[in-house]
Amino acid sequence: MRAYSIEEIKSWDRFYRASFINCLTGFKPVSLIGTVSNIGVANLSVVSSIVHLGADPAMIGYINRPKAAAPDTISNIESTGVYTINHIHESFLSAAHQCSAKYSPEADEFKETGLTPIYEEGIIAPFVAASSVRYSMKLTEIVPVKHNSTFFVIGELTAVFLNEEIVGEDGFLDLVKAGSLTSLGLDGYFSSSLVKRLDYAKP
Repeated sequence: MRAYSIEEIKSWDRFYRASFINCLTGFKPVSLIGTVSNIGVANLSVVSSIVHLGADPAMIGYINRPKAAAPDTISNIESTGVYTINHIHESFLSAAHQCSAKYSPEADEFKETGLTPIYEEGIIAPFVAASSVRYSMKLTEIVPVKHNSTFFVIGELTAVFLNEEIVGEDGFLDLVKAGSLTSLGLDGYFSSSLVKRLDYAKP
């Protein structure tokens, strides 16, 4: 096994370094976050840093990049207080990946990428129609991460839309059956398979 010092890692080309470090944390869920600006422009962004924070209340967080690099999603969430999270499937992977491009704030990213929006009653943020697992969020808190100018966006779940056939008797969601993808690094997408479910661990 080879050891890599942080000094060596820092000396690498920045794109090589970013890919290497991004892969270290392993496979991650990957979704599209749907928002709308205060003038009605729909936005989509690819996010692979989504984490479960608690079930009661149901809270989910994700890391938003610095505003200089990705201003639209967080600005829209700040102004409207709502957003959607949509699982990515192989059937629209290329269009979903295109949402990582830096479009102007005036560009409707659904139109730019060929994805179709769908709106649910009482929710102003757009969902991705092709996604079979999607849910809406209400902003709770935005925590600045001062060291690298990112933001930890925390929201509370308000509604879930999915095919009932993937819900198990114990509430377990069969995301393999749903076709939800995972990601590794900056541009690698993977399907998944279940290895095993284990009993609740006790001492």
